[in-house]
Amino acid sequence: MRRYLILLALMPMSVFAEGLDGANTSWILTSTALVLFMTLPGLALFYGGLVRSKNILSVLMQCFAIAGIASILWLVVGYSIAFAEGNSYFGGLSKFMLSGVLEGSLSGNIPESLFALFQMTFAIITPALIVGGFAERMKFSAVLLFSAFWLIVVYAPITHWVWGGGWLQEMGLLDFAGGTVVHITAGVGALVAAIVVGPRKGFGHKPMPPHNMTMVVTGAGMLWVGWFGFNGGSALAANGDAAMAMLVTHISAATAAVTWMFYEWIKFGKPTALGTVTGMVAGLGTITPASGFVGPAGALVIGFVAGIVCFNAVIIIKQKLKIDDSLDVFPVHGVGGVLGTLLAGVFASSELGLFSGQGLAEGMTIASQVGVQFIGVVATFAYTAVATYIILKGVDMIIGLRVSAEEEQQGLDISSHEEIGYNL
Repeated sequence: MRRYLILLALMPMSVFAEGLDGANTSWILTSTALVLFMTLPGLALFYGGLVRSKNILSVLMQCFAIAGIASILWLVVGYSIAFAEGNSYFGGLSKFMLSGVLEGSLSGNIPESLFALFQMTFAIITPALIVGGFAERMKFSAVLLFSAFWLIVVYAPITHWVWGGGWLQEMGLLDFAGGTVVHITAGVGALVAAIVVGPRKGFGHKPMPPHNMTMVVTGAGMLWVGWFGFNGGSALAANGDAAMAMLVTHISAATAAVTWMFYEWIKFGKPTALGTVTGMVAGLGTITPASGFVGPAGALVIGFVAGIVCFNAVIIIKQKLKIDDSLDVFPVHGVGGVLGTLLAGVFASSELGLFSGQGLAEGMTIASQVGVQFIGVVATFAYTAVATYIILKGVDMIIGLRVSAEEEQQGLDISSHEEIGYNL
């Protein structure tokens, strides 16, 4: 009897639940934890170190609060809007409060509860990324209200367009892990927010360097590690697609970091830790939409292009256009998302020799695929810009967007939360 019990315990999970794959489930469980790790603590520390010391807790608080609110909204309506059956633009409300998501229900060959949770971590990090566009000057109440409306009005519908059976998915858009869904939406949202809220007091006239570069580098390292779950987990299986996605993710991040470092070294005389980790994040954001479609050599090119283009985008946004996108969300994530989405249509081709990817969709040429990618970029960019502007104006009318000049001078840690980050 004992022998049979031992054999039963060693049998694969698929024996107990028809269609459930234990290996895939284990990998997505791990990936889900990695993606949440990207926001808490990765992004929180990365952003927290970049602001001035009087605002460190405000940034950490915003990341944590957004994680909580996004999770609740995803449960109530976000998942349904994104992934329930509906029309080409909106998923409907048939999965309101995760209706029908039971312990035994599956999404593919993993539990649907796990799929919903994995996607929830994406819904958490995307509005949290936007924090970098208005850091150090927006009311905490406005941050919460804006993030809630933005998740429902912008993030969830675009997720449906791209991954939930919507019109861009039907067209054949290649977006493996969120070039449009995450990075373009977050980047454009941050850009619009920076313009509407206005610059920090003294922007362009006095230096506002990061207050804790050790914290920045630590958070950036956590982002690099967590991104393996972000991109590798998007295969939704423990297979070669996941392995290749992780490989090309690492290659692009490493290449972009080194490219940015040397470019900055040549241009300004010294390489900086801030530049190197920013380049790394640019490489990660740019490879994201292409990670499941391109090969290692294509990832090398994508990382190199990301390092050059995103570097110059930072200079253009802040120095040329004088837009206070405080933590460079648009030039890194927005521009990177656009680049990666377009380049996915090139390097996914199986006809590029050493630079070939996994192959384009049936019937697609490079030109036709890039055309679809371009439509996806333009549609995501335009819808996000208009919707974000309307949401911000609405929030401004209800409770106001910006803290007073005195509160900004004092710092948001004290004025908004009656706490300080350091007691030295």
